[in-house]
Amino acid sequence: MRIKKIIGKVHLWLGFTSGIIVFVIALTGCLYAFQAEITNLTQSSFRNVAPLDFNLRLPPTKIKAIAEKALPGKHLHSVQYGLAADAAIATFYSFTETENYYYEVFINPNDGQVLKVKNMDRDFFRVMLMGHYYLWLPPAIGQPITILATIVFVVMMITGLILWWPRNKAAAKQRFSIKWSAAWRRKNYDLHNVLGFYMTWIAIIMAITGLIFGWQLLANVIYKGVGGKKSLTYVEPLSDTTKAYLTTYALPYPVGTTGGHGPVDRLWVRMQQEHKDAETIEMHFPSNDSASIEVAVNTDADTYWRTDYRFFDQYTMKELPVDHIYGRFKDAKGADKLLRMNYDIHTGAIWGLAGKILAFFASLIAASLPVTGFMIWWGRRKKKPSR
Repeated sequence: MRIKKIIGKVHLWLGFTSGIIVFVIALTGCLYAFQAEITNLTQSSFRNVAPLDFNLRLPPTKIKAIAEKALPGKHLHSVQYGLAADAAIATFYSFTETENYYYEVFINPNDGQVLKVKNMDRDFFRVMLMGHYYLWLPPAIGQPITILATIVFVVMMITGLILWWPRNKAAAKQRFSIKWSAAWRRKNYDLHNVLGFYMTWIAIIMAITGLIFGWQLLANVIYKGVGGKKSLTYVEPLSDTTKAYLTTYALPYPVGTTGGHGPVDRLWVRMQQEHKDAETIEMHFPSNDSASIEVAVNTDADTYWRTDYRFFDQYTMKELPVDHIYGRFKDAKGADKLLRMNYDIHTGAIWGLAGKILAFFASLIAASLPVTGFMIWWGRRKKKPSR
């Protein structure tokens, strides 16, 4: 009993120090759970187009030229094609000290019509995501705070489980259900303890996967611990500039022109032929003379872990090998796949709609725990919860 009392004090004071932060992280995660579904439903006017065969769509260089005309002076990151009824998405972003922006330009790939220029920094779900990641603070400040608060939350889940653990069979009967007929203090007490118990392991998994996503040290420890051999650091392979114009794949036009015969366009056609089951194909233009061309091919647009990341020499179109986990999916080992699954496990997307529903309620309950926990403490200052 003395040990439980000490654990109870630890649980209480950790709750005081991290409660508000945990509430924000959990609530923003809860609101983000159905981001894809809500976005597709509410933004269909510029995300959907009349279906057209891939062979009749405008190539990436033409989409790039149209997007840059709609958003001059910005750096284009990629052009993404979806299914037959999806608009092409040209993404522009820069996260530097001098320039900080993020835009998506939605273009009808059938006729080149600009459907929407969207400032993603004003998008509701991106605002929620920035709160989830950084508490709306600069990343260098917000990220360490969210990491520390998440670690504290894991400790609180473990100490909470110890406090919840019944002393005997009679006590166990009261630990699994909420007594709705009781006074509000007892109902609040049950909401904190019973719901906290049911979501403990889900919350711990979500917390750990969140830590892996944001804390490189922990990600490396877990990856190496399960036998991973590759690097977790994304490093783009470079094109061999000495081979420029020495093969039949030499550029008849400078990179990024609307000629439609450059390597990016040719690779786009090739990816459609090699990945007939692709739901999205994202083409990245080389940023300089030595950069490679990255292509991201995903056979399931609802998740990320099975995405094929392929890199090609911009002059010879030769495929370049990579030594990190974000390469060809067929080359991924068990440890690589586990780390690639991390984000989809965190959001519940890896289990489809059922997983997202589970993640939603787990996050909602996690957000409620600091509130109900505070109310228990506040109530005990006046009167102990009725048994």
